[in-house]
Amino acid sequence: MATVAKVVKLIPARTAFLLCDIQTKFRPAIHGFDSVVATGNKLLKVARVLDVPVIVTEQNPKGLGKTDDRLDLRSLGPLHLATIEKSLFSMTTPEFLSLIDGRGFRSFVLAGIESHVCVLQSTLDLLERGYDVHVLADGVSSCNKEEVPWALERMRQAGAQITTSESVSFQLQCDAARPTFKAFSNVIKEEKEATVQTLQALLPTRHALL
Repeated sequence: MATVAKVVKLIPARTAFLLCDIQTKFRPAIHGFDSVVATGNKLLKVARVLDVPVIVTEQNPKGLGKTDDRLDLRSLGPLHLATIEKSLFSMTTPEFLSLIDGRGFRSFVLAGIESHVCVLQSTLDLLERGYDVHVLADGVSSCNKEEVPWALERMRQAGAQITTSESVSFQLQCDAARPTFKAFSNVIKEEKEATVQTLQALLPTRHALL
């Protein structure tokens, strides 16, 4: 008997954005760091229009600094649920798990660094807890760019959805008849050039593992 593939969709009211360790001190080391920031900013704009909560983590901020200040978290207001300091590589710290408990989240959209360390471990831990995880191929990177496709493939094998910021954004908007569409469309237009540049910087023309 044929196996029916699981269809994983994003439901706006049950989705949160996760920004993993996008800290300024990583900038010289991370491949395409500015592109990761650009995608992070695009997510924040979409979050404001579509009322998507955002959770941020910082890896050892005393030593590695705070989240890149180009990410305008203050503009989110109450949609910015928390910035969580951590030493654990995974985002799923006790504080994080306590924060999401009882909020009805089903899906997490994940961007940040590094693909093969904190992003990977966060994804595996969230999948293990039964959440759907959508990892943005145009929103993650590592010190060594060669690590990225292997990390994405590992996450895909584990059950994560590997996607892009544009695809996720339109899934959450869902319907052009919704009252948010005009503001949403403006964000997509404003981000068009940055989106193209980011795709070119972070995504190879052909996936390395195909």
